[in-house]
Order: sequence, then structure tokens, then C-alpha cells
Amino acid sequence: MKALVLREFGTMAVEEIDAPTPGAGEVRLRVRLTGICGSDLHGFTGANGRRVPGQVMGHETVGVVESVGACVDLPVGGPATINPVVGCGTCEACRAGTEQYCPTKRVIGVDATRTASFAEYVVAPASNVLPLPSAMPEAYGALVEPLSVGYHAAGRGAVGPEDRVLVLGGGPIGQAAAIAARRLGAGRVVVSEPHEGRRGLCRALGVDVVDPGAGPVGEQVSSLLDGPASVALDAVGASATVADAFASTGLGSRVVLVGMGMPKLELDAFSVSTGERALVGAFSYTSREFAETAQWVGTVPPQLSDLVEREVTADQAPAQFAELAADSAVLPPGKVLVRFS
Repeated sequence: MKALVLREFGTMAVEEIDAPTPGAGEVRLRVRLTGICGSDLHGFTGANGRRVPGQVMGHETVGVVESVGACVDLPVGGPATINPVVGCGTCEACRAGTEQYCPTKRVIGVDATRTASFAEYVVAPASNVLPLPSAMPEAYGALVEPLSVGYHAAGRGAVGPEDRVLVLGGGPIGQAAAIAARRLGAGRVVVSEPHEGRRGLCRALGVDVVDPGAGPVGEQVSSLLDGPASVALDAVGASATVADAFASTGLGSRVVLVGMGMPKLELDAFSVSTGERALVGAFSYTSREFAETAQWVGTVPPQLSDLVEREVTADQAPAQFAELAADSAVLPPGKVLVRFS
């Protein structure tokens, strides 16, 4: 089968490799589309230390159920997506449905021992494969994973109808966080984003936007929200955006760190302690949140039509990776998807 292989950091190549075979309890999908995630770009450059040369990455995917292993009762031929977080299934975290806490979890697309979704075929446990409506636009299936990340972040911030929400960063995860805040009932959402194209996309999602280069973010947010935000969802994860989150939120507010732009942050500790702010992390999602998001995407919400920037073929993907990783100024407002079939 055709696959995108990370030949070395900074170099992706299309190669022919053996197609995986589903074992007992597993499903093989014929991949249709897989999204390029920011973590894939960091893996491409070697920046995050979580990918290795020779690996086939990819975890934001939609495909068609092509075959199933023994003990799997799932119809062949229908569209489906994959929850890439694979827990052991027996530990306390897995039994509670919080596989992201499983100490031995393996993440499809990160785990170098298995071929992931930048390929024509991918195999996953049947419990991680979620069928999708056949009438749904195909590309939406590749959005379920990043939308689940944003949904989990908003949940970690306990976003509700009474909240005024600030999202730091208007890229795909920031967009997902803003959408999730609205899903959870927040009527007032502002996104801070320096990239004009991404601000435009966020406006199309029905939220307010501010340009952090136009003045203090806290002042701009307070003006738009008639007061400080009660929740900030930081989809960047840099010292500057955390500082903006503190400057834009009131006493007793919640700040959620979902972006991982920097491995270490400088932090104004007094803004946490004297402001009694709760600073919490968010990483991936629960199986319930992923399933709820897949179900919601299946209803074809109108705002999803703005989230996909373009599709490229597998043969075009190596050049696309190189372009996206080389210059942050060329990052598109929406998601880039790689088509395999």
C-alpha cells in the first residue's frame, strides 16, 4: 500500500509498504482522508521528540470499514473514524472511560510500532472505531479528532451558559475550542489570534475576535465582553498567551492549557494565587467525549463547512509538510487534509 513515511526529520516520502492485517477484535479501514495536525508538523521537524524516522504518522482520519477480524460485529463498507487513544482496557482509568490516563496507553499516529493513518489502510481496535452517517460530508469525519480535543478542553474549563470565554489562538484547535464553548452553551466567546486569515475564519464561526498586535488583549477582551472572561482556553501554550489569559480573566476564573507551543513556560504565580485562578491542563479526550463529538459531527453542523482549507493528494503531501513546517506565515486558516483514495 501507499504510505507517507517520515524518512528523516524534515523529509517525508511516499513509499510502498505492507498493508496491515486486522487481528481478532480489530478493524481495517481503507483511509479516505487524514488531517495534518500541528503535532504532525512538530513530529516532522523533530521538535516534540514524540516521533521517530521511519514512522507512518496520522491520527485525524476518516475511512471506510474494509475488513474486520474475528469477534468483531461491525458492518463492512460504511464510513468510520478512529479514536486514536488505545488504552489497555483493564486498568482503573480505562474502566472509568478515561483512557487518556492509562499508564500504558498507545496513541495511533504517535506510537512508532504501528502504521497509522497517513496510509491507504490503517488497523485499530474495534472499540476505537466509530461508524459515521453515510450522508455526512466525507471530510467532516477527519475533523472529529481535533474537535474532540477542543471539546475536552472546554469541559476541563467547566464552560457553561453563564461563562464569558476567551480562546487564545485561532488555529484548528482554537477553532475547535471556540466551537466547543458554544456547544456547551456559552453565548459570549472571543478568540485572540494574530493571523488575519484565521481571525476571518473564526468570525465565520460566529465568535468575536481580537488581534493581540492591536493592543493589550485584556483590554480588548474586557471591552467586547463588558468585563473580564471567566474562562480562558489557551490553544497556543506559550508564556505570552498564558500572560494574556491571566490579564483577560477575573478573580476565581479558570485557565485551561491545551496548546503545547513551549515545553516550559514563565508564569506569574501571583496571578494564580492572589487571583485564585485555576490553571489546568487538557490533553486529548475521554472516549465518551470522542463519541459525543462524532455523533454531533454526524448531524452536519453548518459551521464545519468553514474548517477545511484544502485537500492534497498523498503524492503532494511531502511538499505540503515541508511548506507548512518551514514558515508559520503560510499556515492556512483551516485544516489541510491528505486524500488517499
